[in-house]
Amino acid sequence: QVQMVESGGGSVQTGGSLRLSCAASGYTRRRKCMGWFLQAPGKEREGVATIYTGDGSTYYADSVKGRFTISQDNAKNAVYLQMNNLKPEDTAMYYCAAGGAYDGTWGLSGCSFYYWGQGTQVTVSS
Repeated sequence: QVQMVESGGGSVQTGGSLRLSCAASGYTRRRKCMGWFLQAPGKEREGVATIYTGDGSTYYADSVKGRFTISQDNAKNAVYLQMNNLKPEDTAMYYCAAGGAYDGTWGLSGCSFYYWGQGTQVTVSS
């Protein structure tokens, strides 16, 4: 049984930083990938960052480039999202996801996500 455990999140002021963590256990894919999504109230869920765990390649949504960093610890099957210079528009529920990708597919949306965390709230006040 696949388990996804998220931690981190919270409330910060504009310009602050937060770090989200996610550990995935019990899942196997030949070419693994993990990512972070956000969902603001009344809006659809959108991809924030994706990492292909085999070679560590990373991809970001334009809105977070230069501010957010996705990283991994393969030994722990864990992925992290360091969020710097946070803005009020970053306020949302953030979800961790894990999945797999076909050979030759890359990019923010190249991963097929099968497993999801419970979500963690990030609130940025002005």
